[in-house]
Amino acid sequence: MRWEDFRQSDNIEDRRGDGPMMAGGGSSGQLGLGAMIVLGLLGYAFGIDPRVLIGGAEMVSQMSHRAQQQQASAPGRPIGAPKDQVGRFVAAVLAENEDVWKDVLPAQTGVRFTPAPVVLFNGATRSACGAARAAMGPFYCPLDKKIYLDTSFFRDMKNKYGGGGDFAYAYVISHEMGHHIQDLLGILPKAQAAQRAAGGARANAISVRIELQADCFAGVWAANANEKWQVIEPGDIEKAIRTAQAIGDDRLQKAAQGYAVPDSFTHGSSAQRVQWLERGLKSGKVADCNTFARPN
Repeated sequence: MRWEDFRQSDNIEDRRGDGPMMAGGGSSGQLGLGAMIVLGLLGYAFGIDPRVLIGGAEMVSQMSHRAQQQQASAPGRPIGAPKDQVGRFVAAVLAENEDVWKDVLPAQTGVRFTPAPVVLFNGATRSACGAARAAMGPFYCPLDKKIYLDTSFFRDMKNKYGGGGDFAYAYVISHEMGHHIQDLLGILPKAQAAQRAAGGARANAISVRIELQADCFAGVWAANANEKWQVIEPGDIEKAIRTAQAIGDDRLQKAAQGYAVPDSFTHGSSAQRVQWLERGLKSGKVADCNTFARPN
């Protein structure tokens, strides 16, 4: 995939240098048992009522927690394109998504495109939707309208799932941008409300349709980007298809437990993910991605 010569988006929030996110009881402003014991011993040693020390420490901890929550839910603080290779790649793919969707979305749907920042992090960070952890994979948070990405997922795609390559990585980023497009179109909040009302297997089925549509929107982006700039090189589509196959629910469940449970699928089977990615790639049209109106 060609990306080195394209502009890089400044809409990147790089948290990879941040310290580790507070976890466990400390994240809510409550002291852990170990901290309380230490403060108790210090109080007895210096003749201070331990309850005073513990109460003061909890107050400080709660103030710190509130500050972290405000930081997590505050408006984005883009700091520009990172300088490392992976960061530059993400910034270039994000820029290509922005440049495609700002034209395609209003032209095809009449809806204005507004950018979604990408938050890069290592290990764990905070989002308005709760904790973001590497094990969760990339995700879009509709509450702060940001895409969260631990770039180690790219390494996992290659080593664990058998996918990989620049276009495959771009597909992953563009899939998350697809959720932002769903949000802008009003599809995502309606679907999530239907999930909450349905519950169980029906909620999972709605989740599958949400994810397959995001796959299709990623294909729409790729089709239009290629028409504009000829970004797709020989072998790119095959790599993206292999990635879509590798992260299908049936493939992942069989690898983990030896069998698949379709009622528990949340992202779609390998065949479904390939089908909808290819549909978007072939048509380049948002209207052809209505997974909610089709039986599959």
